[in-house]
Amino acid sequence: MKNKVNRDIPDEFLTEYSVFETTVIDHQKIDYKAPTVKVVSQKDTKLVHSIKDVIEKVGLENGMTISFHHHFREGDYVFNQVMSVIKEMRFKDLTLAPSSLTNVMNDMVVECIKEGVITHITSSGMRGSLGEFISHGGLDNPVILRSHGGRARAVEQGEIKIDVAFLGVPNADEYGNANAIHGKAVFGSLGYAMVDAKYADNVVLITDTVVPYPCTPISIPQTQVDYVVKVDEIGNPEKIGAGATRFTKDPKELKIAQLTNDVITQSPYFKNGFSFQTGTGGAALAVSRYLKESMEKENVKASFALGGITKPTVDLLSEGFIDKVLDVQDFDKGAALGMAEHENQQEIDASFYADPFNKGAVVNQLDIVILSALEIDTKFNVNVMTGSDGVLRGAIGGHQDAANAKLTIITAPLVRGRIPTVVNDVTTVITPGDSIDILVTEIGIAINPKREDLKEIFAQSKVPVFTIEELQKRAETIVGVPEKLEFTDRVVALIEYRDGTLIDVVKQIKR
Repeated sequence: MKNKVNRDIPDEFLTEYSVFETTVIDHQKIDYKAPTVKVVSQKDTKLVHSIKDVIEKVGLENGMTISFHHHFREGDYVFNQVMSVIKEMRFKDLTLAPSSLTNVMNDMVVECIKEGVITHITSSGMRGSLGEFISHGGLDNPVILRSHGGRARAVEQGEIKIDVAFLGVPNADEYGNANAIHGKAVFGSLGYAMVDAKYADNVVLITDTVVPYPCTPISIPQTQVDYVVKVDEIGNPEKIGAGATRFTKDPKELKIAQLTNDVITQSPYFKNGFSFQTGTGGAALAVSRYLKESMEKENVKASFALGGITKPTVDLLSEGFIDKVLDVQDFDKGAALGMAEHENQQEIDASFYADPFNKGAVVNQLDIVILSALEIDTKFNVNVMTGSDGVLRGAIGGHQDAANAKLTIITAPLVRGRIPTVVNDVTTVITPGDSIDILVTEIGIAINPKREDLKEIFAQSKVPVFTIEELQKRAETIVGVPEKLEFTDRVVALIEYRDGTLIDVVKQIKR
């Protein structure tokens, strides 16, 4: 069955799923699924001295669902510590449901799949050796990939029922209060972990720093926590900024960032009180630096910045260019440390950030968002998940969620090496073209035809404007026409839109 972005959804999935129809989320009533709570008596202690002991205490069983957060990114030590014990204890048929999967987790996940420890995965994304393994059919059941807002929705509705959440925290007291702004391994916001702590049946905090009661400020409260485990180390905060959150020195990406800044400042949304979010990727992150210069020159201040936060965003806050920062995740150590210094850098959870089915996510208030892309096609559909070879190489993250801003900008080079970025059809549709307003490349911009207002504005500007078809042809002229990818009929991943409908599937690559 074809959905609204012309993707064929196999019939076998239509008994459990509806297909994607629209980016408009209608008002409806939703039932939230509360967790099962084991009452802690006054004489009970929550402090447990080993991961093995706590696994026994929570009653982990074959077939259960376990979750982790990815705030440490490539500096995470908790995941491998826990999974190595689970593997040694010979558990089977577990569902792995982390907020996302990073490279540091890959080898362990592959081992656990091969040994039957993990048989199902739901996540925001995957890459590296795990992405290769899944893309070539390494897991019997399709991975389910959701946006950050879509995951929060699924947890709250019980589509993801977490039996045990293993949550690394930089400091906690023995009764289960915790935050991520103090301790040896600070990473700032606990935004993704907070949803798991609220809805998991069993919540285990893993820390290397136990502090006197009460641990404040309280991000995860004692009322949600079953056990606290102290280990030697939980992570390396120096590696939070690795990978997709790097700051670029690439001339092409800096050119894109400068041009993106021109688009923002010449748009009708650049005015006192505007709000914005920047995504991952070199050009998208670099925009913050150019934006500061423009805000200072035009005497414009923002009401708030949102999303994954970087030090340049915190600098804008401390220097008075932004009134508030709403922080669901910190992308570098500077932003993480800012949480302890600025009362207006407010920690929020993933539901508050982007759940489309709650009483009002912050993404609904966004004026401008700057996002990256692996591919964008002539219908403005965006792919941030699969590479040009069809392999899983990324994450949905908040891409679908934030793309519903008043002005959604995609930043991408025309080509990467010998691979076109602007194509006729993306390999995998992650964010539908109806959400995208402008593409910015190093040679100019393309405006979605549905935005006649923007076409009129930029027709009078010095910003070079092309049709997206012209940009696609330019990319094709540079690198030629790529060979068509070949897939089997077997589906290895399901791509949900943020409302839980199926927007695309990823099929196994032919060897």
